[in-house]
Amino acid sequence: MDTPEQPQIYLITPPTVALSTFPDQLARVLDGADIACIRLALAGNDEDTISRSTDACREVAHARDVALVISNHVLLAQKLGLDGVHLDDAARSVRAARKELGPDAIVGSFCGTSSHDGMTAGEAGVDYVAFGPVGESSLGDGTLAEKDLFQWWSEMIEVPVVAEGGLTPELIRDLSPCTDFFGIGDEIWSSDDPSGALNTLLANMP
Repeated sequence: MDTPEQPQIYLITPPTVALSTFPDQLARVLDGADIACIRLALAGNDEDTISRSTDACREVAHARDVALVISNHVLLAQKLGLDGVHLDDAARSVRAARKELGPDAIVGSFCGTSSHDGMTAGEAGVDYVAFGPVGESSLGDGTLAEKDLFQWWSEMIEVPVVAEGGLTPELIRDLSPCTDFFGIGDEIWSSDDPSGALNTLLANMP
């Protein structure tokens, strides 16, 4: 993923998607905004359920030339024809995933609030590092990824960075100068109009 001048949007799916409605919702979001990449953040380990949800989302994404990665399931990423994988264990699985998926696949890593984990992941060959949550969230132990982390990273490290978790209009305005991507998921899917909710958030980019 290339580093843009203005942050791009990295869309994160809900943990469960309704096949009867979600592909249409996703299509409306993709048609209404410029999306760089989608992460399938699907819950559970039922291969059939994950595969059916993935197939439906892949059709929508690839028809619009939007890259699609899946959380953690390296072998499924390959099997289902996805563009790569997003790892939740900081740097631990990066080398194995890269070896399995090859040099052209997208391999990203969530590193919580740890610049050390981010640098280790970068050295292991990730395409991007994600830090979060940046806003109030029930994820993790309540520690937030502060603006200082993103400022330092953007000045010192060339690996693109994603800000995610608990994003608000104020945080988007504040973090825009020092992040490459905003990982947006729960912030819009709880709305009756996810596309409208996304555009309302994006209106706060400088």
